[in-house]
Amino acid sequence: MKIEYEDTFVKVAGLIGGPDYVRVARALLNNENATDEEIASATGLKIKTVRKALYDLFGRSLISGVRVRDPKRGWFVYRWKAQRDQTDGFIQTQKKKILVRLKQRLEHEETREFYFCGTPTCVTRTFEEAMETFFKCPTCQRPLNRIDNTELKEALRWKINQLEEDIAK
Repeated sequence: MKIEYEDTFVKVAGLIGGPDYVRVARALLNNENATDEEIASATGLKIKTVRKALYDLFGRSLISGVRVRDPKRGWFVYRWKAQRDQTDGFIQTQKKKILVRLKQRLEHEETREFYFCGTPTCVTRTFEEAMETFFKCPTCQRPLNRIDNTELKEALRWKINQLEEDIAK
């Protein structure tokens, strides 16, 4: 059975590491219990690239590896297998991490005032930082004006609500 469609496992692999990871993920789905050398041969990727992808996916518990002795050479090799059932759990964990970060960012935006000079290459400053420089940008010397971050806070609240509903399902 050759799997051609893009399932969740392949999409997640692509999000983690890009096109090389997609090729490795497809090879794993099409050739269960493959060695890194077999995957490299099937994908046309260098063995180093394949191993990097495999170790990364293994570290995220998206694939499993079993150490076996190669009957031809007598060496130990790993046979890799996609753990498609772990993909949904991985996605949920990532959503929860993102939710925590968004809540932290919202708290940061709600508890501080921000000031900006209007020059695209300059950075936004907190009230304390602006006060230290007498509300003058230390980079370009233009006056620092208060930023209205109401839209950003609303967007953060909306995304937080959306993620909380999604996680609850």
